[in-house]
Amino acid sequence: MSVHHLLTAAGATLTEGSGHAASAAAHVLAQPAGVGAYTLTAGRLWSLVAIVPALAGVVTGGLALRSAGRTDTTRKATAALASGLVGVVVGGLVVINSEGGPGTGGGIVGGYLALALGAAAMIVGWRALARSRRAA
Repeated sequence: MSVHHLLTAAGATLTEGSGHAASAAAHVLAQPAGVGAYTLTAGRLWSLVAIVPALAGVVTGGLALRSAGRTDTTRKATAALASGLVGVVVGGLVVINSEGGPGTGGGIVGGYLALALGAAAMIVGWRALARSRRAA
């Protein structure tokens, strides 16, 4: 229903005191959103595509921080930086292209989560890389 219809029904309720107009306005307000909470839309799929490498980057960067001074630390830190960058770029694209706010199926919440996780992966990977260079 349109906003004009809703406002007309609410105005009729105020002016006439009609019970029918009030129930019509309540019916319009109680309509469910077009996209279900568990529906996998294209935006939500792309936000999941962005979250997976970002989360993998956080885990890999954490493992690189724990293994500072070993031979594979530089490789793990570089992998964390790269996967964090992928998460930030794809998550940023999801946020930029999302139409609507949370709950509309555009994947904006997942996009922001991917941005945050990607940034965290890049920070942890950068710290692990700096620590491995200091240890060498």
